[in-house]
Amino acid sequence: MSGRTDIKRFRIRRASVPEARHHVETLLAGWKLGGLIEVAALIVSELTTNVVNHAHGTGDFFELALRRRGGVLILEVSDSYRWQLPELQKAGPDDTTGRGLFLVDALSERWGVRPREAGKTVWVHLPIGRERSDTVISAEREAGEGESCGPV
Repeated sequence: MSGRTDIKRFRIRRASVPEARHHVETLLAGWKLGGLIEVAALIVSELTTNVVNHAHGTGDFFELALRRRGGVLILEVSDSYRWQLPELQKAGPDDTTGRGLFLVDALSERWGVRPREAGKTVWVHLPIGRERSDTVISAEREAGEGESCGPV
């Protein structure tokens, strides 16, 4: 089934990170995209953690959009914080943060950020139909499992 879209708003607060992750897991199970649940949930956790950590004082909500288009699952996380756009950086061995976008880059087909009138949207493309569990495991090992990413 192609052409599905889901958009949901979450308050900018720590409890929204697991809420967004659970929303993605439930939605993708319903869309019969079980092979993408693990990687999509991890990416959403990283991006929403960035919003919670770096977008305070810029609005009360962020938006999570999932779109299924032409063999690709598109994840988008939008917030109203635009002053510092995210950049891919490799964290040093002693750094305790800064690995999230590295994971996003390793796990996605492609990703990027686009400015909006009020804020920005970080988008990620995941190909539908390819198992990614080996990629998830190796990316987590290289980045240091459970770390959150830098500014978004």
